[in-house]
Amino acid sequence: MGAWEPWLQDELNQPYFGQLQAFVAQARRQGPVFPPADRVFRAFHLTPPQETRVLLLGQDPYHGIGQAQGLCFSVPPAMTHPPSLRNIFKELQADVGGNIPGQGDLTPWATQGVLLLNAVLTVEAHQANSHKDQGWEQFTDGVIRCLSDRSAHTVFILWGAYARRKESLIDRRHTILTSAHPSPFSARHGFFGSRPFSQTNAALKAQGQREINWILP
Repeated sequence: MGAWEPWLQDELNQPYFGQLQAFVAQARRQGPVFPPADRVFRAFHLTPPQETRVLLLGQDPYHGIGQAQGLCFSVPPAMTHPPSLRNIFKELQADVGGNIPGQGDLTPWATQGVLLLNAVLTVEAHQANSHKDQGWEQFTDGVIRCLSDRSAHTVFILWGAYARRKESLIDRRHTILTSAHPSPFSARHGFFGSRPFSQTNAALKAQGQREINWILP
């Protein structure tokens, strides 16, 4: 977990976290679990706490073979864009311009200070939400609280009802952007037109922070 480890020591030392890791290890012995073990905490390695200016919250990893890479909504460059990511890219183009990205790897956002965090960090193959309620939510709630308490200003982007429930964990001095989820079921009911990318940059600029270059290859 790199630089995050001292920040999250209270969570890592709690009994539930050890039990969670044992649960995931057992699940891996029984069948495919995504993302690969060396990518479960990739978001934390790419976006250290001192450099985190934005937190974008997803729910759980993609459960198709080869999709999950430890960053919410992101897929490896050669992978077909999942439906929610396609809608994110449509809104990105409408909001800040540029072309629809040709690949779905969001690593360039992560390396600029966007923590691409899923609430649940592992999933079994082809079984969405299969690792919910095992302890990941307690851990990632701790991450949200930690950023809220220890950072001077962070933009929290919460898409959909599930993510919006985390709003109660966040101090009001931060910027909180909420909208419908980008999934095909809800994108037309409040995600399209929400302009999260330009709103994020406006909030960062108002705080004297560097803006995010959202344009992807």
